[in-house]
Amino acid sequence: MSNTIVAQLQQQHTITVLVDNHPGVLARVAGLFARRGYNIESLAVSVTDNPEISRMTIVVNGDHRVLEQITKQLNKLVEVTKVVDYTETAAVERDLALIKVNAEAHHRGEIMQIVEIFRGRIIDMSDKAFIIEVTGGTEKLDKIIHLLEAYGIREMVRTGIIAMARGSKTASRTGRDAE
Repeated sequence: MSNTIVAQLQQQHTITVLVDNHPGVLARVAGLFARRGYNIESLAVSVTDNPEISRMTIVVNGDHRVLEQITKQLNKLVEVTKVVDYTETAAVERDLALIKVNAEAHHRGEIMQIVEIFRGRIIDMSDKAFIIEVTGGTEKLDKIIHLLEAYGIREMVRTGIIAMARGSKTASRTGRDAE
């Protein structure tokens, strides 16, 4: 099978999993992926507007069959109340990065221009480094990181993708769905 066909079959899937907000649920979900041999590319978890429910946004690579298998297995977990696939849904996806970059005096202006172009913010500075905050899609973050590598990235952390369907459709199980 050619690399082009394999690349077309392998797709990045963004899914949201609503779960009961109890200790150990994250471990059970992550364990399910590990037992099946699926790698989680990105994972973001937080409580929702309902303190009894947590929302996991998980990014995984695989073909349609892999996503179908993951969804079936997730739905078997008692704590899982809903699984939503954003792969073919109009959705807003965001990622946040904090990037500590070398900022010698003679490069500060250039770095500040890059940050401004990408609508980032310098949130901390010392005599030798900036900490930059930038949010956006994965491609945007990858691009600014690539540009900042020329100055020397000292440290970096990313939140992972979070996603929400566009319009009035929600992933909520509370009956507020207005499709």
